[in-house]
Amino acid sequence: MARPTPRARTLSQHFLADRATAERVARLAVPDRRRPPLLLEVGAGDGALTEPLARRSRELHAYEIDPRLVPALRARFARTPHVHVVAGDFLTARPPRTPFSVAGNVPFSRTADIVDWCLGAPGLTDATLVTQLEYARKRTGDYGRWSLLTILTWPGHEWRLVGRVGRHRFRPAPRVDAGILRVARRRTPLLTGAAARRAWADLVELGFSGVGGSLHASLRRAHPRRRVDAAFRAARLDPVVLVGEVAPERWLRLHEELTA
Repeated sequence: MARPTPRARTLSQHFLADRATAERVARLAVPDRRRPPLLLEVGAGDGALTEPLARRSRELHAYEIDPRLVPALRARFARTPHVHVVAGDFLTARPPRTPFSVAGNVPFSRTADIVDWCLGAPGLTDATLVTQLEYARKRTGDYGRWSLLTILTWPGHEWRLVGRVGRHRFRPAPRVDAGILRVARRRTPLLTGAAARRAWADLVELGFSGVGGSLHASLRRAHPRRRVDAAFRAARLDPVVLVGEVAPERWLRLHEELTA
């Protein structure tokens, strides 16, 4: 394998150096062998993950931002016609209009932007991303706390931490371990209609508006205390609970009660 370039380090790239780990990530990205019609890979690097993804896809577009790595990638997959190596920044790509999946060992410094790109793509069915472990845990409630982004998008997307990868399975080794984050668009959204989605966003943003971290106090800024008390009882929430400690299912019940 080629040595990581200085530019790769600048781009916050940590290449998978363990074949078994690459195979594992590919299985999680395409878990049941029903090959997605189109799979986009973020940050192909030297092709360690591209190779097992290619075996599990019908058409694979492998994006690589570092021009120094592209010639070797293209040579490696020259005889694999369904693999298209794309030189350039994945974030500048226009999302396909047809259904597609995303997978990749993403540069840690660009994780948030890549996740936002995926969430904003109407045709995305799922994304399986190797990220910093802390990021994956925060987004999936693994700390027992939930982030604003996760709650906002929960009616349309499921967030799961599906695996962990030790730091020494990368080169150069990052300072922290990685997590395998899977974000899947729900086939049937938990809320339908523009009005329901807007009401959900308003409720969640109000709840996270920061009145001492208290969800109860934040919601009272727009709803009578008696109504908030009743909603908390229905959702089986303690009035002193902090907003980050409220699981998505409890938010759904609050929404049901406060928008009835």
